[in-house]
Amino acid sequence: MKCPFCNIDQEKILEETKNTLTVISNPALVEGHCLVIPKRHIEKLSELNEEELKELFSATIRIEEKLLKKFLGCDISQHYRPFQKEDGTKVNHFHIQVRPREFEDELYKKCQILEKQLWKTLDNKEILELKNLILNLK
Repeated sequence: MKCPFCNIDQEKILEETKNTLTVISNPALVEGHCLVIPKRHIEKLSELNEEELKELFSATIRIEEKLLKKFLGCDISQHYRPFQKEDGTKVNHFHIQVRPREFEDELYKKCQILEKQLWKTLDNKEILELKNLILNLK
């Protein structure tokens, strides 16, 4: 599959820096949904060099501040899911999602209302087991 982020439609671009593009997401999850993308094709956060990392997060902050002039909040996220098939909504090119949010907006009503049922409080034994597992990964 030809990478859509390496061949971005110029009409979608909101901002361009030496190493990043900030674009309107298409498909969009919510009104004003944007993506901040490194120009270099990489898949994981750890593959960014220091200059790219600084530009990426500076661009993310700039678009968040713009969106907060109209919207009450923003969700900012990044996903690395090599186990999922690439398609129109899952792209194997690192990017940061910036989604404007409002109280009980469409995204909340469609899926996030169910989030409270997903979380569980860990007891001290579970915390210790997870801490040991993570710290002992090589």
